[in-house]
Amino acid sequence: MEVIEILREASKRIFENVKELAGTDNAAGDFGVGAGGDISRNIDIVAEKTVLDYLKEINFECIVLGEECGRVELSKNSKGFVIMDAIDGSANAVRGVPFFCSSLAFSTDSKLSSITDGVITDLSNGEMYWASKGKGAFFNESKIVVHDKEPIYKIIGINTSGASKDLMKRLYPIFERYNHIRHLGANALEMAFFARGLIDIFIDLRNKIRIQDIAAGYIIVKEAGGLLLDSDLRPLDSELSYEARISFVAAANQEILDEIFSQIK
Repeated sequence: MEVIEILREASKRIFENVKELAGTDNAAGDFGVGAGGDISRNIDIVAEKTVLDYLKEINFECIVLGEECGRVELSKNSKGFVIMDAIDGSANAVRGVPFFCSSLAFSTDSKLSSITDGVITDLSNGEMYWASKGKGAFFNESKIVVHDKEPIYKIIGINTSGASKDLMKRLYPIFERYNHIRHLGANALEMAFFARGLIDIFIDLRNKIRIQDIAAGYIIVKEAGGLLLDSDLRPLDSELSYEARISFVAAANQEILDEIFSQIK
């Protein structure tokens, strides 16, 4: 079985196991701080267990890097890393806000640039975004590309959750000039929306994002033709480390990148 099919099947199983859980009392709970640094909720635990159980069931030789469970070695002869944020947008999931997802990626080495496959599943409806290196990006079974026309409305995604006052001052000219700014609470799913052409640029300059949050989005955005850059506007890369906290920009093209960043002080 190809890696992408393994990730897609694991994502489908997550959806089946959590679709009735979101927004209920059973979604919450406090299971301590996970490896990624956030409080683990019951829905997170259920989703991660679903993936780990499936990978064990098929004897997939890998090392899992999970948001909650941390590093789990499923084989001494690992083929690579499964980078897992089984629930991205946990706050939305617990409250029942229908914008949360699973994010699963596979990397042959310990760097973002070594990612070969990624799957993001919208867990509110089961819709799936997926990509394999050199094969394009897909929404369900339809190929997708970033927005490549002059947009009727420029839609700008900016994650400002917990942003510093200094960063907010830098970003203020964007908020002043543009009317259609969005942040919906799940970076991976927002990257998928961007890859599908629904958002023109997505910015996260907080230096807080974890590798698990963007690993699947990384390959999906690149295969959809998007620019994916760090805060210095260089090609994005990072070690697959729990200590890593990064910023990133996903832009549909150089023109909108230049336009938006000309506003940032």
